[in-house]
Amino acid sequence: MGFNQQQYKIALEEVGERLSVEGNVPGIGQPQDMSLHLFETLPSTNQTLWDLLNQGATHGTVVIAAQQTAGRGQWGRQWESTQGGLYLSVALTPQLQASHSAQLTLSSAWGIATALRSYDIPVALKWPNDLLLLGRKLGGILTETRVHHGQITKAVVGIGINWSNSVPEWGITLQSFYEKHLGARVTSLEVLAAIVIQGLRFGYQSWLEQGIESLLPSYLELLQIQGRQVIVDGNVGIITGVTPTGELRLGLNSATAPTEICLQPGTISLGYRW
Repeated sequence: MGFNQQQYKIALEEVGERLSVEGNVPGIGQPQDMSLHLFETLPSTNQTLWDLLNQGATHGTVVIAAQQTAGRGQWGRQWESTQGGLYLSVALTPQLQASHSAQLTLSSAWGIATALRSYDIPVALKWPNDLLLLGRKLGGILTETRVHHGQITKAVVGIGINWSNSVPEWGITLQSFYEKHLGARVTSLEVLAAIVIQGLRFGYQSWLEQGIESLLPSYLELLQIQGRQVIVDGNVGIITGVTPTGELRLGLNSATAPTEICLQPGTISLGYRW
């Protein structure tokens, strides 16, 4: 694929230094543990990375493709991955309880959004795994794991970001955003890849050092759906936040007494442009 690796490496260093200063997390800089694999076309970057892990690839390995023919989204949905977008996957070895797997997506989404916002892109988050820009979908995250004795030993975090690819009416690309908001600071797909990868590393390292409870308040600040009214089983609920294990918190005004419930991902659709 036409990917300038020298430009990408320079951008990695610049983004890492920016995040180290802004986030007070040392050692983001130039990652030494991230081997890069580039492809023109793949069925799925996640699947290719799992294949590489089975062949001995290690923590931090990155796969990037110019397009995917069978990209995967949440709950088995197909992810449209045409030329012009950023499609990548990163390997992690978190040693995390399987019941807490959502923390990988929460920290990744927060870190990537934080990195993009440091480049004046006002990205927000949509539970459980979407990146929003001006109320439309800019990108998404798919985390897949391998579990041994109740512990996640390997994880692959797949990320898709709309750069100049075709998108549905509820989507948005960064290039269309820059057409209306002059002064682009992300000038190429290579720079965008560096921001996304360093943002993921920033979120992951912050989670390792601080724990999810410390990150959740910052995550919730970027969650645009807080305070939104939804209907659950005929009852009116107000979204109040997200639990450390990734469930959506709702306050219900039931006929008997106010109560709180927590919903698993996939049990409610929140849509776009609210």
